[in-house]
Amino acid sequence: MSAVLGWLLASALLLTACGGGAGAEDKSAGESGGAGGLSSVTLAVGDTGWARHRAVLELAGLDDTPYTVKWSVFQGGDLQLQAMRAGALDVAQSSEIPPVFAAADGKANFKVVAVQKGNTLLQEVVAPKGSAVTTIGQLKGKKVGYVKNTTAQYFLYELLKRAGLRWSDITAVPLLPDAGIAALSGGSVDALASYGNAIITAHTQGATTIGSGADILSGNFNWEASDRTLADPAARAATADLLARIDRAWAYLRDGHQREYAKVFAAHTHQPVRLALSQFEDGERQRPTRIETTGEAALASGQRVADAFHQLGALPARLDVGTFWSDALDADLTRALGSSGASAPSSAPAATAPATETPTS
Repeated sequence: MSAVLGWLLASALLLTACGGGAGAEDKSAGESGGAGGLSSVTLAVGDTGWARHRAVLELAGLDDTPYTVKWSVFQGGDLQLQAMRAGALDVAQSSEIPPVFAAADGKANFKVVAVQKGNTLLQEVVAPKGSAVTTIGQLKGKKVGYVKNTTAQYFLYELLKRAGLRWSDITAVPLLPDAGIAALSGGSVDALASYGNAIITAHTQGATTIGSGADILSGNFNWEASDRTLADPAARAATADLLARIDRAWAYLRDGHQREYAKVFAAHTHQPVRLALSQFEDGERQRPTRIETTGEAALASGQRVADAFHQLGALPARLDVGTFWSDALDADLTRALGSSGASAPSSAPAATAPATETPTS
């Protein structure tokens, strides 16, 4: 096991609180009793940046699960999937990109089992305060920080193409979000492609946006479950129930509880409540957060992303994303979404093969 994976495993297993970084936070719910024998289930679940899904469940009063949830917070979905590969997470969430790299060696121990539709705001390329760089086209010959194997690398690659530049036209510097902010403010990179808290922090330091991934990214944020979780009927049911609760929680926040969420969001991202409220409302206006079962449209979008990274040269061979997508959670999730009163998915799930086989792409 590599030093990085060993560290991730130790971090997730210790589950000690550490906001805004690759640390972890505890949340146990429903230790005694529960419907369907779920009281014996413990799910180790990942989140990125801060424990926002735990927060939305608490705000909506939906954190009273009949199973135990242990939340771990990481700086990116790629780190979540590394932890899952190491056996430290049961359920993870990421953009479309991290699973591509986590499965590239053909030894993935997880499947993409649901898709969370979400906004693509705060996915930007920024230049530091006072910089003469104001467009993507001006990045030729410049040092550009980016978060490797994430949405940041993908939209940076696409923005460069649209500006008539190649990846080789820049000096690309892979950096984790926190390190990227330090490099940008310290002048060791000329621009930074990142997301979420890092972009919020960059703007508070006077950085300006020179490119956005808002209209490049699909807004599909995958939920992954370990093969071990999917093989256990109780753990599978608990996972479906958790995702349905998260879906209901976001709907609750949109329905007149925006400011309650904004206060929590602002506290975790160190910004004024008015800005946090604006970001939340703008994001939900662009694409309301909701959870759906897997389907052919989402699978096809994931394949386009994988193909782009192959063209970039980041993947040595073309990858069939169907090998790590599964409909194994569809029945449980459809039931859970229906019982929660959630609206039906905007598109029907694809008629895919069983979980042990490769879905048709």
